[in-house]
Amino acid sequence: MRSPIRTLAPVAATLAAGLLLAGCGDVEPLPGVTQGARPTAAPPTEAPAAATKAPAAASRQTVGGPGTACVLPVSFGVAEKWTPKAIEDPENPEFAALTRQGPATVRCEVDAKPAGHVGFLRVWTARKGSARTALEGFVKAERNTSEVTYKESGSGSGPVTEVTYTVFDKLTEESKEERAFAVSTPEGAVIVHLGGLDTAEHRAMIPAYELARTTLRTL
Repeated sequence: MRSPIRTLAPVAATLAAGLLLAGCGDVEPLPGVTQGARPTAAPPTEAPAAATKAPAAASRQTVGGPGTACVLPVSFGVAEKWTPKAIEDPENPEFAALTRQGPATVRCEVDAKPAGHVGFLRVWTARKGSARTALEGFVKAERNTSEVTYKESGSGSGPVTEVTYTVFDKLTEESKEERAFAVSTPEGAVIVHLGGLDTAEHRAMIPAYELARTTLRTL
């Protein structure tokens, strides 16, 4: 059977061993879906401290519209050298552990490795509920979360809900920062998530995340 995710083919054996995003720190292009028990997310606290503000990312392409790498309910600018790829057959229940997180299904991943970083922007969709509800369900489905903080902000298409949180990685025995934003569309909620190998990589990629948020357009 053809794998539903083109970028996962070289690591099929690793997937069988359970090396998923929450455990491997975004080293390989695995959708951010975890296995095992799903503890309730920690009560909201202060957001993780931000690093020195990085310069804005340059955009050379967009993703989401017709003819782009991923057809989505939204479009946004992609940082220079980042590479978007659509997720193949994300609805296949056989691969739900990789393509689902809470109410959301992964549709697209934008790889930062060509730009010199280890991480991804991943785009998820949820058919039911508001942007806030979908985002809360997405975070609650993650393992070992803490310091969860929600806020309302803006994008090119209007209001969005954002979340910052930390995830404890049992392999490295360290916590790392992650963040996501969600927006409502006529087709349901869209979540754009930024992970990373570790907090340093995550912070280095925030300009690409901000580029996606500020250029977001509902189609």
